[in-house]
Amino acid sequence: MAPIPGTPSFDGLGRRRFLGLCAGVSLGAAACSSAPVRPHAADTHAGRLRPETERGAQGDADWRLTATGPADAVTGYADRVSVRPGEELALHVSTSAASFRVCAFRVGWYGGRQARRVWTSDSVPGRVQSAPQVLPATRTVRAAWPATLSVDTGGWPEGAYLLRLETDGGHQRYVPLIVRSAESLGRTVLMHAPATWQAYNCWGGSSLYSGASGAYATRSLAVSFDRPYDGSGADKFLVYERALVVLAERLGVPLAYTTGVDVHRNPDVLRGAHTVVCLGHDEYWTPEQRAHVTAARDAGTNVAFLGANTCFRRIRLETGERAEQRTVVCYKTSYRSDPYYGSDPALVTSDYRQAPAPDPESSLTGVLYEGYPVDAPYVIHAADHWLYEGTGVRSGDGFPHLVGVEYDRVTPGMPTPGQMEITSHSPLVCDGRPSHSDSAYYVSASGAGVFASGTMRWVEALTAATGEFGRDHGMDAGARTFVTRTTENLLRTFAQGPAVRHAPPPRANVSAVYEA
Repeated sequence: MAPIPGTPSFDGLGRRRFLGLCAGVSLGAAACSSAPVRPHAADTHAGRLRPETERGAQGDADWRLTATGPADAVTGYADRVSVRPGEELALHVSTSAASFRVCAFRVGWYGGRQARRVWTSDSVPGRVQSAPQVLPATRTVRAAWPATLSVDTGGWPEGAYLLRLETDGGHQRYVPLIVRSAESLGRTVLMHAPATWQAYNCWGGSSLYSGASGAYATRSLAVSFDRPYDGSGADKFLVYERALVVLAERLGVPLAYTTGVDVHRNPDVLRGAHTVVCLGHDEYWTPEQRAHVTAARDAGTNVAFLGANTCFRRIRLETGERAEQRTVVCYKTSYRSDPYYGSDPALVTSDYRQAPAPDPESSLTGVLYEGYPVDAPYVIHAADHWLYEGTGVRSGDGFPHLVGVEYDRVTPGMPTPGQMEITSHSPLVCDGRPSHSDSAYYVSASGAGVFASGTMRWVEALTAATGEFGRDHGMDAGARTFVTRTTENLLRTFAQGPAVRHAPPPRANVSAVYEA
């Protein structure tokens, strides 16, 4: 099946350049011994495991990186994308320094400091680890390093963490980690997207977008969690997720934390949740994750898609070097080479809307990914919608640069969940072709509300006034204020349970908007 007309497939190095080029890192050979490091008692804050108990805690303003240094200065990865509080994890670290420490910072509001240090390791001897392995069949890069230290998370509250590696020479990098919640009953679940982080990760020279040669044709067909992330070590989290975590914790709504990998593994992760929030860039989903989110919606859980290009790629999670579900498989345009092609079409890792088992994402999200790159104003269509209460907007008002770099739209004729209301309708030109980006809202048969922002810059706009952890794209404080208040309205309403009980229903306007 060819792509849906008017919805081009965006693969190759061009797309990767727009979302940030990165250089591979090749480290010299050496062995590294394993040594357990326990939390200092003063740092554990034992018993404070719930996110809401953290809201009034004292934060630490020094959590940001000050100097990353050269590529081989320090880098590392965890042996899991998430842990439950009290579980141990292994860190695999390579550094050219004689020694290093690890500081664990929990991201949150903390009176505006935005993180709290919950643990610091003792000094750990440093070693340069071996060069990465490349699996020839799929061009998968694995660091395959032995564990450097073991970390006990006893006493760590649920939440999103940045583990900061710090050398004795002052160089630093992050390792991201989610300490996932034990239950979601009555909570707003923040669903982090490590599969998408990994898809764009170029550490070792290859990602799902380009290979060692820089060409799309030599890209990896599968990528491994058994390697560090490039850049700061947590770029995708910092740009597309962190600001929403801070805002949600400031509001004080009951929160739970998980990842798409955990939702894939276990549908109970979302059982009884009032809301699940998909963050700014959450492109790569397994069929199991999609089915479990859809089932939660159909049981009354509200869903917020605060980005664009969500649930666009179908992936599999396969066994990694030492554990299950450590490899993200996505053949994309080479799907005929996928081992499941011809035997199990529903597992073939093409785009969801494409052959051999087309199932466009709009049946869940209400909107359809259309393209990139774009930079356009976000234009209000339904100023009296409850989402925009208190923002002071009027229909036709626009917020420059808020639509980008990728966008979604309501696409008449494509599978949709039912009656929808377009709340913003933003004219744009993408690759020389006029179109629109839409924010849209619908209510499922269960009474759950579903909102899709239609722009990848939604979470970025929360920090647009400073441009912290990325570019501000020209967005101003007005865009930040508008997105902040709209997101507050959304989270507070959705936190109360099925939206049909707490907010006016959608006013079907898709036909009117697109006929006009």
